[in-house]
Amino acid sequence: MRIAMLAGEANPFCKSGGLADVILPLSVEYAKAGHDVMVVIPFYKIIKDRHLVKFERVGQVDVDLSWRHQVADVFSASYQGVTYYFINSAYYFDRERLYGYGDDGERFAYFTQAALNWLNQLGNIDIIHVHDHQVAFAPVLLKERPWCYPKLNNTKTVLTIHNPAFKGYLAPEALGDLFNLPLSLYEDGQVRFEWGVSTLKGGIIYADKITTVSPTHAKELLTLEGSFGLSGVLNLRRDDFSGIVNGIDEVEWDPMKDPFLAKPFNEKTFAEGKKASKIRLCETGNIPYRDVPAFGVVSRLTEQKGVDLLIGALYQILEAGYLAFVCGSGDYELERRLQEVRDRYPDNFGLYIGFNNQFAHDIYGGCDFFLMPSLFEPCGIGQLLAKRYGTLPIARRTGGLADTIISYDGTNEKVANGFLFNDFDVSGLLWAVGEAEKAYAKPTLMKKLIVNAMKCDHSWAVSGKAYLDLYKSMLD
Repeated sequence: MRIAMLAGEANPFCKSGGLADVILPLSVEYAKAGHDVMVVIPFYKIIKDRHLVKFERVGQVDVDLSWRHQVADVFSASYQGVTYYFINSAYYFDRERLYGYGDDGERFAYFTQAALNWLNQLGNIDIIHVHDHQVAFAPVLLKERPWCYPKLNNTKTVLTIHNPAFKGYLAPEALGDLFNLPLSLYEDGQVRFEWGVSTLKGGIIYADKITTVSPTHAKELLTLEGSFGLSGVLNLRRDDFSGIVNGIDEVEWDPMKDPFLAKPFNEKTFAEGKKASKIRLCETGNIPYRDVPAFGVVSRLTEQKGVDLLIGALYQILEAGYLAFVCGSGDYELERRLQEVRDRYPDNFGLYIGFNNQFAHDIYGGCDFFLMPSLFEPCGIGQLLAKRYGTLPIARRTGGLADTIISYDGTNEKVANGFLFNDFDVSGLLWAVGEAEKAYAKPTLMKKLIVNAMKCDHSWAVSGKAYLDLYKSMLD
């Protein structure tokens, strides 16, 4: 198959969040399977400044946004068997950040059309896979303006929703002004959502298939309570909607080869390796080392991640004499409250506000338990990394957390690999912590749960096969 990925960001060139972590390894899996895969992203200033690879100018495309006519140069580079194409526009993309500008709608309308124009020049594309609201209008354009893309008329499209909270709102007039589309698409409801046009809704309506990043999150998005307002439109397409769990890069995240760990380890040697990382965690935090349960967090510090609950639970965890380590940044008030916890328990609690790669790897490697009390979590990656390093996740039963953690219930030690709780409150989290404490007190059981966790296959090979199966079903 010939597969094109359209996105607003992609490793290793540019990243603002988890989306970039998906595009590269998924594309690499396709390339390994013998498919011709390409990734199309904007040529941001940050990409030019880094000089990560040598870029070659390979062509140009004409783009018309209503009365505005612009020519975009297209550059290319190869990375790990994947061909990257970069749409160059100094006006739109020579900026310090990837997103967050008042004209983002126009910027990505331009990019989406430039990318489609380039793919039409290349021709013979089997699948165009678009990611999130920035490029979600690509399926709309392909079906509403087929004469503009004659070489893509038989191409199938997939939209993956990574973050349903962002809908890509535009004024109704943007249909004509930015996409050369008729206002009737708004008036008849095809792309209308709440007060305006939603590029995400447009993609949902027009894409051949829609996915999100875990099966449970897909089910949540079909409910009124968990859909961010999308349940109505997604239920219209429910037969074409599914969830596929993200993977992790098991080469980068390998406790046997991780250069950040104090001592490498595997399922047979984890006791010594994890102890070495726990000792270094204590040294880093100027905390006396003790052989007691250690709880870790690597996360954005936001309400969505359940940091309010975390702070409430930390007082009881630390009062019991246990250790805890947190690495992350986010909401200032939550950062301040965590610092208060640190000030109160300086001999038990290690805190790094910001991101420290060494500290994060030591948390994954050295802690016994990993806390993820999220309000919602479409997929989550922290629990996957923690399991890979034998750190048992304690998480709320939501989204991808529910799909990737088998909660210990007292009878399923042969398969369990973590602990789940239901209610989004401190009591729910502390209940799960209590269950983890009981397991920690039973070394044979604890060892079994750790081995179960480390043996889980969350590689991109599994996720990649699921996507390829979806693509093939569309082409049969």
